[in-house]
Amino acid sequence: MKAAIYPGDGQPIVIADLPDPRPAMGELLIRVHRCGICGTDLSMTRGGIWDYGRGVQIGHEYAGEVVDVGAGVDRFRAGDRVAVMPSIGCGQCTPCQEHGNPVLCGAKPGGAMRGFAEFAVVPAGAAVRLPETLSLADGALIEPLAVSLYGARFADIRPGDPVLVLGGGTVALYAIYWARRLGAGRIVVLSRSDRRRDLAIAMGANAFFSFGDEEKGQVIEALGGAPRIVFEAVGVDGMLGRAVNHVAPFGRIVSLGFCTAPDAVIPALASYKCANLQFAVGYRMAEFLHIADQMDKGHVDPKAIISNAIALDQLPAMMATLRGTNEETKVHVRCG
Repeated sequence: MKAAIYPGDGQPIVIADLPDPRPAMGELLIRVHRCGICGTDLSMTRGGIWDYGRGVQIGHEYAGEVVDVGAGVDRFRAGDRVAVMPSIGCGQCTPCQEHGNPVLCGAKPGGAMRGFAEFAVVPAGAAVRLPETLSLADGALIEPLAVSLYGARFADIRPGDPVLVLGGGTVALYAIYWARRLGAGRIVVLSRSDRRRDLAIAMGANAFFSFGDEEKGQVIEALGGAPRIVFEAVGVDGMLGRAVNHVAPFGRIVSLGFCTAPDAVIPALASYKCANLQFAVGYRMAEFLHIADQMDKGHVDPKAIISNAIALDQLPAMMATLRGTNEETKVHVRCG
């Protein structure tokens, strides 16, 4: 089979020929149909401290069809369409037991991050069967939807809360989506460019502005006051300070941007607002199951953010494109 391999040290992704995998006890063999390119894939293949490592398969936003099952698997059969939760927990540590978040598992027993391939073997417990109403393209969006839903729940949105979203990428767009579904009042988006204005409005935003000297006044006017909730979903330095500057007294900031560089915050400014700053990564199986069950019942089709679908052998070139100025939003790779 063909699969994407990251050589490590910031080297370009390569498409390699690997032996066709076989499922062992408790595993599923999946023919991967769709896998989304995530911003994490870009940041973790640049080299440096934050790096996937050498010689690893990558791809964690994926869905496909079960083609074989290992011994001891009775919940799935060939032909089932599934999405895959790529992180696997030990079930015993505090993050697993008390929070249900396998991304933070202390034991790190492994994972199922191998979606950029024609086939993937995954533990049966990591698979979620897709309802008949959902397509495999829908299934490949469950993972990024889960990231934003997990963060949105940390925000503790109350009915009518004014919300500010920093950013216009996938996580930001889905933060808008969930904020609207969770009962937010007016939602304003600030971004570096206005090319995703229409998508942001479609996802549920009331107003969209570009970063600039007038942004604070624009946000207050559009919201009718300072935002009680700010989602930081850009992931570059300077955004946490910007969030603190905007948030209302006793407001909450949820950082979903996963910035891998130092990002300065003036504690005195945050203190004089009694602001709450929450960081979040990952999600629980609960988010996966909720989305699979409810995805087709929202106010907008989440697939609206898909801007391109490419072949697996086009992945290296697309990764290079996405590192520069581009017009893409969410790119899916057609693997199988």
